[in-house]
Amino acid sequence: MSISVNGQSVVPPGFRFHPTEEELLTYYLAKKVAPQRIDLDVIRDVDLTKLEPWDIQELCRIGTGPQNDWYLFSHKDKKYPTGTRTNRATAAGFWKATGRDKAIYSAAGSSRIGMRKTLVFYKGRAPHGHKSDWIMHEYRLDDAATPGNNPGNPAAGNAPYYSGASSLVVVENGDTHDIMQSNGRPT
Repeated sequence: MSISVNGQSVVPPGFRFHPTEEELLTYYLAKKVAPQRIDLDVIRDVDLTKLEPWDIQELCRIGTGPQNDWYLFSHKDKKYPTGTRTNRATAAGFWKATGRDKAIYSAAGSSRIGMRKTLVFYKGRAPHGHKSDWIMHEYRLDDAATPGNNPGNPAAGNAPYYSGASSLVVVENGDTHDIMQSNGRPT
């Protein structure tokens, strides 16, 4: 995806999109669910159940250079109409959670602002799928950090909660992805 300036689609030379986990939660996702305007609109809304991870590369591209991470907003579909389980199946496979959810704290470390769930894509159908190199980091806000749920939150106000994007997702291909340990990025 590129930035639109005067109706033209451009990305400034040298532009890099490397937000920290705190920035992903408190700026991008909080503004999306508020709904408030995001100054730099580079994160697309995507239905993950309708796309395979390899299709996300082109759809969520930022600029023309090589890219190892793809950022997107996604809503959570329920697996069953009356259930609480999330549907993470696609036509070619499924996303499977791995490990525990990780709490994300503000830079000051004083308050938890959200959670990160890590998932791996498996080709085929459960329980016989074949593990791939595709990794997803799904971020969600804590209820207290969700605009409209916390009267002390400046992003609260009278804006309705935008349920169309309950999470912000970072997809990466482990096959070509160097593990990042700086900037508070997923490792």
